[in-house]
Amino acid sequence: MKVLMVNGSSHPNGTTCTALLEIGKTLAQEGIEYEIFQLGAAPIRDCIGCGRCNEQGCIFADDCVNSFLSLAKEADGFVFGTPVYYAHPSGRILSFLDRVFYSGDKIFAHKPGAAVAVARRGGTTASFDVLNKYFGISQMPIVSSTYWNMVHGNNGEEAKLDAEGLQTMRNIGHNMAWMLKCFAAGQEKGIPMPATEQGQRTNFIRL
Repeated sequence: MKVLMVNGSSHPNGTTCTALLEIGKTLAQEGIEYEIFQLGAAPIRDCIGCGRCNEQGCIFADDCVNSFLSLAKEADGFVFGTPVYYAHPSGRILSFLDRVFYSGDKIFAHKPGAAVAVARRGGTTASFDVLNKYFGISQMPIVSSTYWNMVHGNNGEEAKLDAEGLQTMRNIGHNMAWMLKCFAAGQEKGIPMPATEQGQRTNFIRL
């Protein structure tokens, strides 16, 4: 089993990475493999709603979206981490997730996901809420913890001093591992995946 984590910061070794590594160490202790996918500082396109997604994912292949989707196909769970900018997730992770979920939505269904927000001070709960929206629309069970999934610090070294925040990250790791093991046990017992109704696209504008 493997968990794919996304560092939505342009800083590869900052506060967001510190939080994700704490989750990763716990997953490893639970026998779960993990990988951190770095968005980095290169430009990421917004989704323009062109409807031209293909079997690789997005038709625009000049950034990291499709390379992530190829890894996501083999992943069993996901963690998306973001720094807080103006009480909101980073613009780069939102552009990334809009295209990832729009072009590869079937990849994520029924796989657990966790959102993590890091900040110097405020805006974490609002950012956490925004990221959780992607899970809710994609049939993804949400991995919770013993507090909101957040870590505080102005840099990676300060984040290591947030004892409660790191405890929260470790509990995400334990809960993610437990959920993945339960899903695997269910599959071994022959429990089928849930049925999904599709086709209804109601608009509330009547001419």
